[in-house]
Amino acid sequence: MARIRKQNIFTTTWAVVKFTLFWLLVFVQLPLIILLPRGRVSVAYMRVFMWFLLRTAGIRIRVQGQLVSHRPLLVITNHISIFEIATFPVAFGGSFVAKKEIESWPVVGWVAKKFGVIYVDRRPSHARDALAVVQRTVQTVSYPMFLFPEGTTTNGAYVKAFKSTLFNFVENSDVVVQPMATVYRYRDGTPISDTDMATHYAYFDNAKQDMGPRCERERSAFMQLFHIMVIGGFRVDITIMEPTDLSGMDRKQIATTLQKIVSDKYMELKDKELKK
Repeated sequence: MARIRKQNIFTTTWAVVKFTLFWLLVFVQLPLIILLPRGRVSVAYMRVFMWFLLRTAGIRIRVQGQLVSHRPLLVITNHISIFEIATFPVAFGGSFVAKKEIESWPVVGWVAKKFGVIYVDRRPSHARDALAVVQRTVQTVSYPMFLFPEGTTTNGAYVKAFKSTLFNFVENSDVVVQPMATVYRYRDGTPISDTDMATHYAYFDNAKQDMGPRCERERSAFMQLFHIMVIGGFRVDITIMEPTDLSGMDRKQIATTLQKIVSDKYMELKDKELKK
């Protein structure tokens, strides 16, 4: 069986059916989402909502390790595509710290906010207020919050430097930070080449890449979802590492330390042959 399905009339038609089914499920659930009280209940329901997305897109999840039970818990990982936003709630529960632009996406932005996503305006003039909201939320919720410190997605060939401003509130706090490495694989568990990753699976801006292959045709988030449905999905492997002792570090040292931990593990795993 081909690891990447070729686009033809049959795979495209089947993708149209799945794409339509997904959006029907979204709109059927909207009244319930509107009625859900904002907070732990709506965040818990995100797991159900995202499960439908993963099923229709053909995405599997494999997890190695466990999140600690300590709260407040901030989980940090590399960021390859939009699908981390679906896989993490299904695998672990919890919610996200996300960039402000997502808030303006039709339907998605509002639904994500209902599901506890915190939008951060990373412009310097707004950073202090945004980080205050993140700090207040992380300190008070009973579920893990996920953060992508690269500040953007990559082509999957490497892990970008972490933005240190995102760790201002971690200094000298009781927030536990736990790193993860997120690796994409073909559905049979074998490694995806950097070329295939950039061409098919990663969702990124060519202009923001420091190295590795570029995508010949950049897609919108919705078209990326449709493309994954056409080619038959993939597998997300999540490796959870032990929390890192950050005592005595300033935000820049925290960012550098965590980036090295995540990057080293990611590079170790991404080309490693794993059994199905």
